[in-house]
Amino acid sequence: MGAWDELSLFPLLPSWVPGVAAGIASLHLIQKLLFPYFWADLRYLLKVLVYGLRVEFYRQRGKIVTVLDKFVNLAEKQPHKPFLIYDGKVHTYRDVDRRSNRVAQVFRHHSTLKKGDTAALLMGNEPDFIHVWFGLAKLGCVVAFLNFNVRSRSLLHCLSSCEPKILVVGADLLGTLEEILPNLQKDISVWIMTKDSTFPSVHTLLDKVEAASEDPIPVNHRSASNLKSSVLYIFTSGTTGLPKAAVISHMQVLKGSAGLWAFGATAEDIIYITLPLYHSAASLLGIGGCIELGATCVLRKKFSASQFWSDCKKYNVTVIQYIGELCRYLCSQPVKDEEKNHKVRLAVGNGVRNDVWREFLDRFGAVKICEFYGATEGNICFMNHTGKIGSVGRTNFFYKLFFPFDLIKYDFQKDEPIRNKDGWCEKVKKGEAGLLISKVNAKNPFFGYAGNKIHTEKKLLSEVFKKGDLYFNTGDLLVQDHENFLYFWDRIGDTFRWKGENVATTEVSDVIVMLDFIQEANVYGVSVPDHEGKAGMASLILKQNRTLDLEQMYKQVVTNLPGYACPLFLRLQETMEMTGTFKQQKFRLADEGFNPSTISDPLYFLDNSKKAYILLTKEVYERILSGQMKL
Repeated sequence: MGAWDELSLFPLLPSWVPGVAAGIASLHLIQKLLFPYFWADLRYLLKVLVYGLRVEFYRQRGKIVTVLDKFVNLAEKQPHKPFLIYDGKVHTYRDVDRRSNRVAQVFRHHSTLKKGDTAALLMGNEPDFIHVWFGLAKLGCVVAFLNFNVRSRSLLHCLSSCEPKILVVGADLLGTLEEILPNLQKDISVWIMTKDSTFPSVHTLLDKVEAASEDPIPVNHRSASNLKSSVLYIFTSGTTGLPKAAVISHMQVLKGSAGLWAFGATAEDIIYITLPLYHSAASLLGIGGCIELGATCVLRKKFSASQFWSDCKKYNVTVIQYIGELCRYLCSQPVKDEEKNHKVRLAVGNGVRNDVWREFLDRFGAVKICEFYGATEGNICFMNHTGKIGSVGRTNFFYKLFFPFDLIKYDFQKDEPIRNKDGWCEKVKKGEAGLLISKVNAKNPFFGYAGNKIHTEKKLLSEVFKKGDLYFNTGDLLVQDHENFLYFWDRIGDTFRWKGENVATTEVSDVIVMLDFIQEANVYGVSVPDHEGKAGMASLILKQNRTLDLEQMYKQVVTNLPGYACPLFLRLQETMEMTGTFKQQKFRLADEGFNPSTISDPLYFLDNSKKAYILLTKEVYERILSGQMKL
């Protein structure tokens, strides 16, 4: 066919075709200009819908498939595939399944545990954390994850709030056990991951596990009749007070385990977990996500900035988990030639600062940062599926249909939502910071806190926009821009975040006022340049005719508080300022910070290298700002 013949084909096309083609091209251009994220939003929304429909399909058939059920099925389908790699040793799906069976058999025959009982787990990152967790779950127990950084009084509070029948303690945490054992409730049976024990009335687990049968526990022990039934307690500081046991249902575990899949991870991925397993990020998103995918995870005892990328290279890691601090620690490491020589393609987490985000991408290569927002006990989640720097996620009309939420005006001085003359809350405009609240309904329930009805009720807002409505108060301030991207702005109330952990100011002040020379303590967070979150600072009022004993102060906080909750700064004042509603004034103090040049009150700094509080001079202040003093 000649050139003329080819051209002659065009007149044979209907006259309307060029117009339609031009229209499609115009629509495509308009979509790109006015709705640039349309297809990305649609893909993400379809994933959410598909997963929700799959869960609903099983529920309608009366067959609830839990994450543990999925794991047991995978152990049958791919028994030899590595599930867990720890310290160079490979644990296959079958290995983990069989050892968790052993754990279940021990408690079935050597304890009085039954389906529905609570068992508490105080262990660090190690394979046996997962073996014990799964073993207890196979018996139908609700497992409470205890934060191993929490000590003495706070730890005893955690145990009393979840009322466990047994407590399992890791071999490396026997010192923590020794602190609480004299005051532990007598009806809690204590088990330790060793073969022998010097503690009276404490059971050893390791020897019994090694001698136990690998036979599976009957399925009816773990079978779930309701997606809303409790399966875990994960402790969170929430907005005030001592740690609270967030009730985690099968539904929440299933949602959490879908996170990596929603961000595009597959069964071929290798996931690197350095975050503590007592955190929902590591346990639900990490381990649960690995099971949802049928993938492999590399577990590390604790995060190491210097070994991070060498581990990723050694184990061919493709997906990493992070918190904001973790990314900053990596960026603070000396530049190495091989730091881009890895296979990591996704980084999933939250709390990374804009400047760190950019530096991370520049230094470590083509890694897609998958930032998300979600509270352990919350009923709302956002995912930044587009990779927009700084954003915690996106929303649109359809997303709000399934997960209704709003950002409302908040009074920072009164520490409560603003209500108009008719008593209703008001939504903020786009670009303004507002308190994130999420509607509580049958599809998006709030399960509250174990053994704490008062705090559960405090997290709920009623009569928000109309009579009878009910919302979950996240305690977080967010901003929604004109493109419907959401950005984290700050936390409200008596909580701030430091080193990736929530610090409840009331818990810290309660520990400080136990000292016989302290009259009152006002704890708040202060911003430190080049650090995520806020560092703890305590304003102190001494009792009459008493002096500040810095040695006693140091001993008190490090003994009774997790390291991240110990106040880095102290400020000695004559009188305590109060708000108009007779609450301690925190906002002005927080704004003033810790600069000795502008504050006339005596200031002190927690110098970890000297294991003491030292006078905060101008020289020390400059060394902190320059990064010479380790925080």
